[in-house]
Amino acid sequence: MSIRVADEFSDITASFLAELTGGGVEQSMIQPGAEPSASTVTGYLENDAELEVNRKKILHFIQHLTGEKPQASFAEIIEEDWGKNWKKHFKPVRITNRITIKPTWESYRPGEEEIIIEIDPGLAFGTGLHASTRLALSLVEAAFAETNKPQTVLDVGTGTGILAMAAAFLGAPRVTAIDNDPDAVVCARENVSQNRLDHAVGVSGADLEEFPGPFDLVVANITSDVLTLLAPILHRIMAPGGKLVLAGILAGEQAQSIRQTFGTLGLRLKQSPIEGEWQAFLFSS
Repeated sequence: MSIRVADEFSDITASFLAELTGGGVEQSMIQPGAEPSASTVTGYLENDAELEVNRKKILHFIQHLTGEKPQASFAEIIEEDWGKNWKKHFKPVRITNRITIKPTWESYRPGEEEIIIEIDPGLAFGTGLHASTRLALSLVEAAFAETNKPQTVLDVGTGTGILAMAAAFLGAPRVTAIDNDPDAVVCARENVSQNRLDHAVGVSGADLEEFPGPFDLVVANITSDVLTLLAPILHRIMAPGGKLVLAGILAGEQAQSIRQTFGTLGLRLKQSPIEGEWQAFLFSS
């Protein structure tokens, strides 16, 4: 089942499909520099007695989410493993100047000084294909390009663990990755082990309040409303001279609100790249 939705609804649609089907979900890859207005989300439904019920659930969810009639198409896959079919479209891709994301099942030969992060997304968000994740990765890389490289890092809402692993590969010896989704915690731990980063990255399902810091770099790729709610805590746990990367923010009103909220706390804006409908921020204390 493939659904065409506005880019701002892509992540929540993928999460709903993953939860309903219990299988892999494919989000159409958006090439860096492109400015699409919509994305295609594909999920795989088992052809059983629940097929029609689940199909109606999905269509109802999309219509309620977007307020419009769903643009959906259906195709039957014969004699294929529907739970793994989506993997055919997830290929190695260069995300930043140094970072390449590759699925665990693909072979790839890295270039000189190229960082390879192996990802098995499972049910968690963060393959590097979505613009918000790419923006966050580019700002994490920028934070490590400065003279005072972060030594302690906190990744809030880690998902697959992709940002935490990037920080470790870029040189941070102590990285903490947290998420309140148990599936994400399991997925992130598996990805950390797959990338042989257990010595540097610890994954936890504990609440943010249990990590007082201070951290040289705090990263949060989540929704703007949650970022606004967490703003005082994120600011408090930053080390003097520390950096803060925020992503998952739509350009426009959301971005303006985030800039004002964190600027009011005394943080200085260093970078604020935009890709398509998404914007990210790098602040310093």
